[in-house]
Amino acid sequence: MKRSYKNIILVLVVFVILITGIVALVINLKSRENKHYTVVASNFASYDFARAVTGDAAEVKMLLKPGAEAHDFEPTPEDIIDIKNADLFVYIGGESEEWVEKILESNNISPDKTLKLMDEVDLIEEEEEGDEHGEEEMEYDEHIWTSPKNAIMIVQRITDKLVEINPQKVDEYTNNANKYVERLSKIDEKFQEIVSNASKNELIFGDRFPFLYFVREYRLKYTAAFPGCSEQTEADAATIARLIDRAKATNTKVILKIELTSDKIAKTIAEATGANVMEFSAAHNVSKADFEKGVTYADLMEQNTKVLEEALK
Repeated sequence: MKRSYKNIILVLVVFVILITGIVALVINLKSRENKHYTVVASNFASYDFARAVTGDAAEVKMLLKPGAEAHDFEPTPEDIIDIKNADLFVYIGGESEEWVEKILESNNISPDKTLKLMDEVDLIEEEEEGDEHGEEEMEYDEHIWTSPKNAIMIVQRITDKLVEINPQKVDEYTNNANKYVERLSKIDEKFQEIVSNASKNELIFGDRFPFLYFVREYRLKYTAAFPGCSEQTEADAATIARLIDRAKATNTKVILKIELTSDKIAKTIAEATGANVMEFSAAHNVSKADFEKGVTYADLMEQNTKVLEEALK
């Protein structure tokens, strides 16, 4: 009788443990289902890709202020708190974001909560305009998103990471990503079509040149006032003369500049060659007005297809 009583007690204890475990699991699942997820992104491109994937399933914050110069960004204490509290922090990496690694290390932020986009694509070594390489340590160009094909890979990787963090939203994330990838694929096809049908294959930039991944993808040549995203903003007479000569030699009718920069150099070249100035967006950032309108990376690239078509006539 004593043994039978002990067995009943044991069964009851096991039953209570099982029920407690099930209740805890249900509460945990409900808690995760109702949790307000937050993604923090460093620049406009990473913000837009994360926003496209999450839809309404998470809040996405951009650290870079709309209209601000991306390469001069320095995080505020509030930015650092946002990074620490985020469920996922998406950043590019590279020279302009050297501050990121220091913040991640000093705040013991888990690698599971971060995604460095330069780790997700094949990188291209930085180059001086005209393929002139210096003898300094090798650096990789950070403007990986300027190639729509890279953008597609990045969107897919962000989706994978978000599913790891919040598997309950796998269908929503996947559907959102598939729709955006389909749009980006059409943009890529349009760029390929334009280049294939163009009468020339060289672009003239009276500005910086953050499009190395873009021109490599579509087999284009370029001449620019400054390499990459150089800190230089004033071109000397020799640089302007070189660009004017090249524009005349290639019968270029469109001189390009990037977003949120002065058009002074481009205008000088255009006036000397009878060309027009047009903006070709690198999608580092957008103006405050465009940000509030909800302008996307895809919107900017679709506008770029029209500009490219004009520039290659």
